[in-house]
Amino acid sequence: MFTGIIEGLGIVTSIRKGENGVRLCLKPLFDMEAQIGESISVNGVCLTVSEIRNPRAYPAKGQKSAISFDVSPETLKSTNLGELKVNDKVNLERALRATDRLGGHIVTGHVDGVGSIKDKRKEGKYSFYTFSAHKEVLRYLVKKGSVAVDGISLTVIEMGDNYFKVAIIPHTLKVTTLGFKGIGDRVNLEADILGKYVEKFLYNSDNNVGLMERLKEEGFVK
Repeated sequence: MFTGIIEGLGIVTSIRKGENGVRLCLKPLFDMEAQIGESISVNGVCLTVSEIRNPRAYPAKGQKSAISFDVSPETLKSTNLGELKVNDKVNLERALRATDRLGGHIVTGHVDGVGSIKDKRKEGKYSFYTFSAHKEVLRYLVKKGSVAVDGISLTVIEMGDNYFKVAIIPHTLKVTTLGFKGIGDRVNLEADILGKYVEKFLYNSDNNVGLMERLKEEGFVK
C-alpha cells in the first residue's frame, strides 16, 4: 500500500527481455534503501524487488544501489511500463509503514487503466493538466476526490465523459515525472479504492443482493 507522495525519481539502466516479461533495472536518484522482496511503486505500479546490485558500500563516492524488478507480460500490457526505455525517469515510492503519515490517499499500486495528457497550461504558479481516461477509471472519480497519476496523488478539479483535470503545484512538477512529460504522453491511472468498495456494497456483493437493491425492497429508495 502507498500514499501517492513520491519520494523521488529513478532512472532506467537496463531492460532485459526474457521468456516471461522483462527484468527492469533502475537506479534511484536519491538515497533509498531497499530489500529483496520489498514492494516499491514504480510509476504507480506495485513491483517486487527481485535483485539489488552494487549496495551502497561507498557512500562517499556517491554509489547507489541498482534495483531490479521482474515485470510480467500482463503488467507490461496494462500499464505504461512496457513503453519505458533506458535513461527514462520513473516515480518511486516505497510501501507505507504503519507509523507513517498518510499525506496523500490510499494507493494500492494496481493500475486501473492508462490515459494520456490531453492539455497542460500554466496560470500563475499552478499548472493545470487534463488527462484522457476510460470509463472504467472515470466511474470512480469525483470532483475534489483523489486519483493516482503515475503513482502521484492528485486532486480532481473537473471531469467529463472522457477526461479529468487536476491542478499541480510547482513542487510536484519539480520532483516527479510530470515536470517533463508532454501532451500525448501516456500515464498510469488508479482510482481511489474506496469508491470501488462503495459501489460493490451498494449494487452487488458477489452472489448476494446489493445494499441498493435491499433498500429498494424495504422502500427506503425508489
